[in-house]
Amino acid sequence: MRDVLHVALFEPRIPGNTGNAIRMCAGTGATLHLVEPLGFDLSEARLRRAGLDYHDLAHVVVHPDLAALLDALPDARVLAFTTRSDRWYTDVDWRDGDVLLFGPEPDGLPDEVVDHPRVTDRVRIPMLPGRRSMNLSNAAAVATYEAWRVLGFPGGA
Repeated sequence: MRDVLHVALFEPRIPGNTGNAIRMCAGTGATLHLVEPLGFDLSEARLRRAGLDYHDLAHVVVHPDLAALLDALPDARVLAFTTRSDRWYTDVDWRDGDVLLFGPEPDGLPDEVVDHPRVTDRVRIPMLPGRRSMNLSNAAAVATYEAWRVLGFPGGA
């Protein structure tokens, strides 16, 4: 099956969140891209526990920096998930090959990433007022499953 979606975690810091994202990507067929520096070693026990045996079922690519990620996906739309947007992720016309870009815990994507010329759009997941953010792996799962749903759950059973 081809990769329909790309989930990118920019400089993730918490191994359990990345392990959960590995499991989610294995279940949806999305490729998980990790942009260094990582806040953990990929062999950490907490990462292995969270990802369980799904690591072998997921396609995970590690990139040394944002430029390398963008170079690897030159024609892809890049959608930055940020609280600094008024557009909801449910308003996106999702397409094959889209990149869902999420920032690190607890601060999210830095301005230079959100404002990067390759970022096609900025979107947000709505929350009640006064809440800072969602858990990274939960946000990635909510958005990935919505995009996969819009695309017709290709490859799903």
